[in-house]
Amino acid sequence: MASHPERNDARKGRKFRPAPSGKGRGERRPAGVADDWIWGWHAVEAALDNPRRGPPVRLLATAERARQIESRFGRQKAVEIADAHHIGLSLPQGAVHQGVAMRPAPLDEVELGDFEARPGAVLLMLDQVTDPQNVGAILRSAAAFGAVGVVLQDRHAPKLAGALAKAAAGAVEKLPVAPVVNLSRALDELSDAGWRAVGLAGEAERSLEQVLDGAPTVLVMGSEGEGLRRLVAEHCDELAKIPMPGGFESLNVSAAAAIALYEAARPRT
Repeated sequence: MASHPERNDARKGRKFRPAPSGKGRGERRPAGVADDWIWGWHAVEAALDNPRRGPPVRLLATAERARQIESRFGRQKAVEIADAHHIGLSLPQGAVHQGVAMRPAPLDEVELGDFEARPGAVLLMLDQVTDPQNVGAILRSAAAFGAVGVVLQDRHAPKLAGALAKAAAGAVEKLPVAPVVNLSRALDELSDAGWRAVGLAGEAERSLEQVLDGAPTVLVMGSEGEGLRRLVAEHCDELAKIPMPGGFESLNVSAAAAIALYEAARPRT
């Protein structure tokens, strides 16, 4: 007997219509979902607008987002129209993609020598800050407060994609990020180029306001749990703290970075 598209569920007396092929709930996320996707409208828009990137490798978009992309950037050869469910299958579980996701071309390489040690310039260095949400929020603050770039240790930092790019809301595309093998050696190289390194540490005697003097400065932030590693701290010219008169001595690293960047951005005579 041929099956009918609508049949009775004998146990519950309900009728249901099977989902069309390829769109059922049983469809699974592929094994080994790539971690180099960017998703969310602001992150993808910024990546498409970044001249330091080549054309995207893949670009998945709902029909509405595809029209927005074409209106903003012209026709993109990489665009594949897909519904929200299928876009989500290419991304990590729970990714809020807002109808668009992209596997971008790599960013151009950035080196320490690309950062000019001019008066008032601020460079941010992160010592083993590994949470993508925190790093993304820090990049967003760094872009907002005019930092010239960020230095990360390449083996202990998340990729500049995924949840990090979503949290950064486009800052990944606006702020040069230099990956280095060794932070201590990077601080030596930056010192030779005219930068002064200030490490953030709760046990420091002087506040950040007292330490900053308008010279080109590398702000060095450690992880929430461990803070600055000893060798990295020893390669800083000075340590400074963020005063906390409320007596609560713990700040999320992204909040601490935002405060430090704001303080460093204030004009000094």
